[in-house]
Order: sequence, then C-alpha cells, then structure tokens
Amino acid sequence: MALPISFLSDFGRADEFVGVVHGVIARIAPEVRVIDIGHDFPRGDVRAGALALVRSVQYVPEGVALAVVDPGVGTERRAICARTEWGYFVGPDNGLLAPAVAMVGGADLIVAIENQELRLPAEGATFHGRDVFGPAAAVIASGQASIEDLGPLVSGDTVTPLMIPLVEHQNGAAVGEVLWIDHFGNAQTNIAPDDLALLGLNRGDDVVLRIGAAEHRLTWVTAYGEVLPGEGLLHVDSYGQIAVAVREGRADESFPLAANVSVSVCRPSGGNRIEIQSVNPDV
Repeated sequence: MALPISFLSDFGRADEFVGVVHGVIARIAPEVRVIDIGHDFPRGDVRAGALALVRSVQYVPEGVALAVVDPGVGTERRAICARTEWGYFVGPDNGLLAPAVAMVGGADLIVAIENQELRLPAEGATFHGRDVFGPAAAVIASGQASIEDLGPLVSGDTVTPLMIPLVEHQNGAAVGEVLWIDHFGNAQTNIAPDDLALLGLNRGDDVVLRIGAAEHRLTWVTAYGEVLPGEGLLHVDSYGQIAVAVREGRADESFPLAANVSVSVCRPSGGNRIEIQSVNPDV
C-alpha cells in the first residue's frame, strides 16, 4: 500500500512551484496521496520550516515527510533521505529535517540522494524540490524504490543539526525565546507549562513577562475570553507551549515580539491581580 506524503516548503502560492511538485509526484506515483502542511513559511528560513515540521509530524499520518526550505540549493549541501520508525524524511541536509527526525526517535538509516536514474534531468540546479526531492519521495512512498536505491549511506554524525534553544532558570525567572509568530500574531515561546510550575505559578495567576528591559504584567489563562478585549495574556497553545496573545488583537503588534526575541517569565514582586491597562485604545 502506498504511503502518504506530507509536503512542506517555502515556495509560496503565487507561482507554480507547489503545483509542479504535486504534478511530478502524480506522474511518478499517481496512487500516492499528498498532504500540504504549508508553503508560506518565511523564504529561506530553515529554522521556521524545521519548527513547523516538528509541530506537524505528530498529527500527520506516518509515511513520507517531504520538506523543502533550501537556501543552499545548487551548492555542495547534500540531498538526504532518513528512515525512522515514523517513516521517511526527504529534504536538504541543512538542519531542516533534524528536529523532527529526533522527535520521532531518530533515524536508523540515512542516505544521500545521488542516484541519477531517480532524478529528473534538468539544466538548472535551483529547483531540487521538483528534480530531486519530489521524485525521491514519490518512489519511496509508492514502493518503486527502497531507500538504499536512492544513494550511498550517510553517517548520522555528519548530518547537519539544528538546535532548538533550551529554557534557562535564572534569578527566579524562566528565560526563553520566541520560536514563531503564527498567522494570528500569537507568539509561541520555548517555555513550557512545567517551567512556570517550577516558579510556583498556576493558571489564573498574574505573571510578569519581560521583553528586553520592559516588563508587562499579564495573566496566565486557559482561554482568550478570560481577559478583556485588547488585553494581553499568557496561555498554553495548541502545541503545549506557553504563548503570548492579545484577545481580539495581535501580540506581535502590541508587544515587541518576533521570532528569536528573548523573553522571560517570573512571579510578580507581590500583591494580587491588578487591573491591566488595555493595549487597545478603543477599549
């Protein structure tokens, strides 16, 4: 039975690139189902693509993950396929695949995709999604080739890693950073609920969010509706991480938040919950 392919890229939707990769897969393996995880991730942002793949892989069916965020296309960077208990990961060796592969338990076999018979011939070297990765994903998903057929073995020690920053606990605060800003302007951090529990914080408590030298007093809530419109909040997002949000607004516009920005959370110095000034001047 054919395996599904879950496809992620930074190709966007304005051009034909996503459709062309779909077409290549359909011509090679018409029976294979392709699931689009997303294609509007920041162009060339390997970390953003890697984090999206980590967030997604636990919810898509086991099979083949085809991920293409490849600012080094056409250079000496390798094209690889990794085999795991979850399935196969196909993409560039630039750190894009590494966090998701690690999350599903690691790879027991990695190869470089070098077999010219399993590539599309092309004069240029700038569309490996079409010419290299798409065909490799298609033949693996359909069973037309084994992973060993794609090319020579690669030592896991030589594969490019991508490290997700760890939270530090310093001076009574959980110190982390913003991992990504979603479509709604919510800022997901690498801080987990357990990190706040170590500070003695619970849902419903006031917290202090530090961004640079500024401090913002927010409440850790379960749902947006627990604060007033335009008011900032902390909550556990759909992926289980602490996120900064604004009810009926955008956290990235109300606060100086962006991917990679350092943030910390700590207990207020004292007192009960105070009235929080709305960040929406119309409220």
